[in-house]
Amino acid sequence: MRLAYMGSPAFAVPALHALYAAGHDIVAVYCQPPRPSGRGHAVHPCPVHAAADALGLPVRTPARLRRNEAEHAAFAALGLEVAVVCAYGLILPPSILAAPHRGCLNIHASLLPRWRGAAPIQAAILAGDAETGVTIMQVEEGLDTGPMLLHEAVPITPDTDAAMLHDALAAIGARLILRALDEVRPPVPQPAEGATYAPKLAREDGRIDWTDTAVALDRRVRALNPWPGTFSVLDGETLKIHSAQPERGTGPPGTVLDDALLVACGEGALRLTRVQAPGRAAMDAKAFLRGRPTPAGTMLG
Repeated sequence: MRLAYMGSPAFAVPALHALYAAGHDIVAVYCQPPRPSGRGHAVHPCPVHAAADALGLPVRTPARLRRNEAEHAAFAALGLEVAVVCAYGLILPPSILAAPHRGCLNIHASLLPRWRGAAPIQAAILAGDAETGVTIMQVEEGLDTGPMLLHEAVPITPDTDAAMLHDALAAIGARLILRALDEVRPPVPQPAEGATYAPKLAREDGRIDWTDTAVALDRRVRALNPWPGTFSVLDGETLKIHSAQPERGTGPPGTVLDDALLVACGEGALRLTRVQAPGRAAMDAKAFLRGRPTPAGTMLG
């Protein structure tokens, strides 16, 4: 099938590979433009751009699509049967949506209408949802509001973090989009009730508020791993928290309750199991405490 692929982050790479391996005619890959990243702020292509280059596929990186008539004309001239969209990062204007014969199909990492928006994986863990999944939907002008073609659910366990869920859902999305292209299914409108929104995350969302419950903070640590990550302040320095688990314990919120990094919360306590001090690699709590003892009574802020 003659198609364009529109995606940017690592989540969108498995679907691109699956479409290529299935023999679809990918005539253009649309990505976010290369941007500075890393310590040296060198300019790097996004993961989908790099994957498309490796496959020898033509890549287009417009900075915007709205009010970009030249790009609209170039897209229409591709003569597409369909466009596949997966975490592209740009809003598709009506002329882009209307150009492919079968429209634009989106791979969305939630069970719509729950968790429309930019961070559905993290939102599902933060909310304590028992499951999430992938929905294949037709793109329309509303934000993730289009009718649905396929979906598949996966459980969220007490050990699930965003990195694990990201990889599982990316693989499911790659499989489901092949089915959506091969099968003729009537689209099903999303339910009128139950819609929720998952806003874009910022680094400050990772700051731990010790007055929250241990259960909620455990979810936050798992939901924001690996990005933006969670952190607190120990002796005036930022302490990144890579993993933790809720336990029993009482005390003023933020107080270390023992010699093994059990920290009191608004309800219960959180055992920090893997942490990272400034300028150091991430390490388990035992290794951290050998170099930096943190006795009971220490305060984290």
